Amino acid sequence: MALPETFSIHGPRTSDESILAEDRMLPRALRDTSFITRSLCLLAMGRPDLELHWESLQSEDAFKNVRERQCSILTNTVTAAGLLLATSGVFVTAVSPAPYFDYTSPAPYFLLFISLMMAMIAMLTSGLGMIRWLHADRQWTQEQIKQGGYFLLSHLLSMVMPMFFAGLSLNCFIFAMLIAGFCSQNTVCLILTAVWLVAYVVGVGSMSIEFMWMLARYLRSR
Repeated sequence: MALPETFSIHGPRTSDESILAEDRMLPRALRDTSFITRSLCLLAMGRPDLELHWESLQSEDAFKNVRERQCSILTNTVTAAGLLLATSGVFVTAVSPAPYFDYTSPAPYFLLFISLMMAMIAMLTSGLGMIRWLHADRQWTQEQIKQGGYFLLSHLLSMVMPMFFAGLSLNCFIFAMLIAGFCSQNTVCLILTAVWLVAYVVGVGSMSIEFMWMLARYLRSR
């Protein structure tokens, strides 16, 4: 006697099990990407390709982990942007208490004002990105990036832009302090500013070298 078509000795099949093998493969539009797209992937996900990200879109549990990680990153970005906003706001609205450290001169003040604006944009984009990820749907996200091109770039930029604006705000603040420090007539202030500049160059330089090394290694492997 034949079993009914709806019966299965292995139990009911889940939606993930019913996905065909070819649907799990990385689409061609996501394999043949430009240098800019690979750089955005490296900044957004720590890898210059979309293989792991595409795999995470094949399972609800994996997509949930990605969503939680992105929300955590955006939460930290909002916190950092809020601190930058408050700090830049204080420097913009207050007069320097030390006469030998004048950050109200045109160049530092302009950079502080730019830092203030970038922090506002970082908070805005982080908040919008968090709302987007909290209500993100796995299948909708999969269909969006599957098309590649503009849709893929918009997906990656939604993850990168909050960090970009927060980083830009921080760098503007740092350069404002460096300019004010090097314009000072106080020897101690000049020495501390020089040490700060060396630490900044070493830190940013090491991170940039690692970023370029990872990207170059990926390009050679392809």
